[in-house]
Amino acid sequence: MISLLDGAAKPARPGKPPDRLLALRLTVLGCQPPIWRRLLVRESMWLSGLHDAIQVAFDWFDYQTHLFAIGDTRYGNPGKDGEAVVEDDRDITLALVDAAGRSPFLYVYCFGEGWRVEVAVEDVRPLEKGVRYPVCIGGEHAGPPEDCGGVEAFHDMLACLQEPQTDLGREWREWIGPDYDPEKFDAEAVNRSLRKLRK
Repeated sequence: MISLLDGAAKPARPGKPPDRLLALRLTVLGCQPPIWRRLLVRESMWLSGLHDAIQVAFDWFDYQTHLFAIGDTRYGNPGKDGEAVVEDDRDITLALVDAAGRSPFLYVYCFGEGWRVEVAVEDVRPLEKGVRYPVCIGGEHAGPPEDCGGVEAFHDMLACLQEPQTDLGREWREWIGPDYDPEKFDAEAVNRSLRKLRK
């Protein structure tokens, strides 16, 4: 009789798959000119962490409710959204929802204004040693300001800012502040804020 203790090979246990790097393209839907960011994130990232990174990437302040719509399931602050159950996004990673193997999914922010961000996986690759994620490596245009009223109001705001001599132009500029430039995207500023998330 042969014992497993006598040197016979034991069956191998299935190991945890290695963590991978996902290159995500985040696009605010409905905006012209296009507003987008490219982030590098770990596949093991919690959806709640991705929520935080999206807030930073578009210079939002997390004042409003959010959710991820992935397949037939919603993830966000746990509870009920009408008839639909919202699963806790603190318990689910990008790997668990198979982000790398599925079609783009949606991140919805501020239900009243209805900001929708398409999250698309552009590339999957091994992690780079010594790099801490998430990292922003590209993008265009400033994010829509928090509480500006949604896509239509945002476009009205952009048009008014082009006419600073008008009453509406002055009102919008006073509301938005002197430093807001819709053309500006500063990847280094985004990465400084992302570094704070990693601490």
